[in-house]
Amino acid sequence: MKSAGEAANLIEVRGLTKVFGTLTACNHVDLGIRQGEIHALLGENGAGKSTLVKMLFGSLEPTSGEIFWKGQPVKITSPSVARSLGIGMVFQHFSLFEALTAAENIALSVDDGTSLDKIAAKARDLSKTYGLPLDPDSLVGDLSVGERQRIEITRCLLQEPDLIILDEPTSVLTPQEADKLFETLERLRAEGKSILYISHRLEEVKRLCDRATVMRHGKVVGACDPSKETAASLARMMVGADVATAERTPIELKDAPELLGICGLSRKPAGPFSMPLKNIWLSLKAGEVLGIAGVAGNGQGEFFEAISGEVLQESADSVRIRGKSVGRMGISARRSLGAAFVPEERLGHGAAPRMRLSENLLLSRHATDRKAFIAPGGFVKNGMIQHATQRIIEVMDVRKSAPDPEAASLSGGNLQKFIIGRELDRQPAVMVVNQPTWGVDAGAAARIRQALIALARAGSAVLVISQDLDELFEISDSIAVMHNGELSKPLPRAEATYERIGLLMGGAEPGHTDPHRPEAA
Repeated sequence: MKSAGEAANLIEVRGLTKVFGTLTACNHVDLGIRQGEIHALLGENGAGKSTLVKMLFGSLEPTSGEIFWKGQPVKITSPSVARSLGIGMVFQHFSLFEALTAAENIALSVDDGTSLDKIAAKARDLSKTYGLPLDPDSLVGDLSVGERQRIEITRCLLQEPDLIILDEPTSVLTPQEADKLFETLERLRAEGKSILYISHRLEEVKRLCDRATVMRHGKVVGACDPSKETAASLARMMVGADVATAERTPIELKDAPELLGICGLSRKPAGPFSMPLKNIWLSLKAGEVLGIAGVAGNGQGEFFEAISGEVLQESADSVRIRGKSVGRMGISARRSLGAAFVPEERLGHGAAPRMRLSENLLLSRHATDRKAFIAPGGFVKNGMIQHATQRIIEVMDVRKSAPDPEAASLSGGNLQKFIIGRELDRQPAVMVVNQPTWGVDAGAAARIRQALIALARAGSAVLVISQDLDELFEISDSIAVMHNGELSKPLPRAEATYERIGLLMGGAEPGHTDPHRPEAA
């Protein structure tokens, strides 16, 4: 039962504003968080949420406005000042050293000279108290993402905060791990702790949060009791308009040709903390969207590298594209066969940061569309490149500050829209996407998902690797799970449930081997 009632504000901001050059990221924001409540902060990508919480945690200094802590005006000039007041934060992207133990990572944030043994003992006791199983002596590099999150939360709780800021805390968890986290948060609320909860998963906001504040374009545009709203109405408040969901029409795949085949793919770990791939078999047909679920760090990145050609395989037959064995071919050769790839990391992997959008387009097309973009003698057809760039920008609604800006100048969500659009523009026969809508607002996410379905229904094969189960259930014809470097047998969407997929994500069943392999026949 929620217990916030009409308690006094633990923290309050009045007119909080942050300006970066000509951009006002937060514009006179007013917000109050009560003692003993879980308060959701909602908004699209770029709405100002991250800027606001960074000011609350001392990572950014406000341009103007006031912050009140327990009724008194304060200036939070650094994270250490925030922690001394009683404000803790668990970031979406963890800040842990993989070569250190859990206790050693926790010790790095303790300023009072407490011995490592005492820190380990406190962490062990606290983890038991709050249902966060944790071995302080475990090496971080050997832990799952869910276990790493427990370290971050334990590290935060050891500082005895009154306010805990959580940024997308369930984005890397299985449904079962998320349920355990909710139990912990509800216990903290019952003890009088306050939690500021940032999430794009609106159903869990409805379930968990007492109140919600909604931001749009740097301003607060509304507040509500999320339990009395629907996910659709919360999305409407965030976006300012109705948000459509992707429509997936059923398809018969029985006689469709295979466009992507993975045959006994195995790969040794590239480093001490990378995941080996173990005997993966997969057949992806024309017209099909196959979703790959899994907690981060279970081999998805290594799997993407093997399919894309970033890492070559010992056997040419381990990867087939449109019937051709490509395991020993590089990325350009695979692209020339009609394959397209969108990696998880946008900046530096999907796009060169200091190159313009048109130049990034040319980099990805020089092999496949050479005649269209490069004239005899090697001269670049700038007009054609600019025309194609603008077409992608318009189709994907890429928001930018210049006609042809550098990739690094775009927000993460807008750069993702451009990279996805760049690959969709080719109408590839095979498209492999890793985390297609991370950092993308609700409206653009729906557009991307619908575009992936449309590409498949036009006869292409689409492989989507995602940690967002809602996304996979929305767009996939079948779903497989990657755990510990193994891939489960794909489940038809009609047979898949959140519980069943969640159990597979936690390693409840062994990996899948193809029944048509010679030794299994």
